[in-house]
Amino acid sequence: MKHLFVTLFVAAAAFSMANAEDSKVVIPDSTGFKFTDTKVIKTTPVKDQNKSGTCWCYSTNTFFESEILRKTGKEVHLSEGFVVYHCYLDKAIKYIRMDGTVNFAEGGAADDVNYVWNKYGMVPNEVYTGMTYGDKKFNTAELTATLSGYASVINQRKLKKLTPAWVDGFKGILDAYMGKLPETFVYEGKTYTPQSYAASLPIKMDDYIGISSFTHHPFYKPFVLEVADNWLWYNYQNVPMEELLEIVNYAIDHGYTVAWGADVSEKGMKWRKGYAILPDIADTPDLKGSDMDRWTQLSDQDRETEKWDIKGPMKEIKVTQELRQEWFDTKETTDDHGMVIMGKAVDQEGNRYFKVQNSWDTNQLYHGFFYVSEAFFLGKTLDIMVNKEAIPAAIAKKMGLK
Repeated sequence: MKHLFVTLFVAAAAFSMANAEDSKVVIPDSTGFKFTDTKVIKTTPVKDQNKSGTCWCYSTNTFFESEILRKTGKEVHLSEGFVVYHCYLDKAIKYIRMDGTVNFAEGGAADDVNYVWNKYGMVPNEVYTGMTYGDKKFNTAELTATLSGYASVINQRKLKKLTPAWVDGFKGILDAYMGKLPETFVYEGKTYTPQSYAASLPIKMDDYIGISSFTHHPFYKPFVLEVADNWLWYNYQNVPMEELLEIVNYAIDHGYTVAWGADVSEKGMKWRKGYAILPDIADTPDLKGSDMDRWTQLSDQDRETEKWDIKGPMKEIKVTQELRQEWFDTKETTDDHGMVIMGKAVDQEGNRYFKVQNSWDTNQLYHGFFYVSEAFFLGKTLDIMVNKEAIPAAIAKKMGLK
């Protein structure tokens, strides 16, 4: 129980912190960075997950929407609500079966969408939004708190035997907040079930794979990534970090987007200003040409703020496999956020970046997109999901895919 509420609190705090960061209006060209796109893959429009911890769903749906767009040239908006509803329910069932020892929260992982697609199908957002009472954007805070309280009471097992009625009660809460799921629906003049609609789309879940890079498991073998939101205990293929980077570069170069799970709590993540870097900042600044007395008289807080007042491209940390692992083991790299890598760029000094589509609306410098340095990607990536076709043949062979 304590773990549950701590998880919910941390997730909410991380989201609030990210949305509060650099909340003032950013003037174009005031950040010191000038990015030039070198490759951009067309995606569906930027979404807004609003007051919900459902980035995993928004980003992965966008990833699959871009795959449909790549294959057909047609834009679709897949229902986030349909996926979230099913994950809430199935996660609760697992939570009870595991006596409350697995995570129950609104967070999740990219593979949750694959799971729902395979088991329940999919529906267009026009058919089911998962929002009631005229809401235009998600706000799942009250819903999550209600479902968590209900699940925790059931988990107390004051009765010797659980009755199946608790599942119906849980569904009743979901129906009240999100609306009942459609069993059949008419879309573009055709009648579908969720399963038949999913089958009509040019997407097969077996074509996609999750990949990560950590040394506490052998490379080129599948492993369960040990983060709380991996409630399905999904297996990721494990590759060296240089190959993880190679896969993403290859995918983008060949017209494939990449679903990306990463840590966004770093001080070098200035998403509203449009960039994320891992600056190589020592404990004290370079005092050359500066006023030593003024620096030493600053408060610790002011000194820290000034140290992270990034003016433009700068030297970044050289990330190694060992350092990446250390950050994960010491919780300096945490499982925070899901996004979509959909392009590449360089800054004015020729440093390489990935262009990323977010789900925090468009009220930022680059209207819902930002740029992530290769160093940041190497150090702070938890996992990616990609079409198997987008993996270089030599790496795919090592992974046993060819």
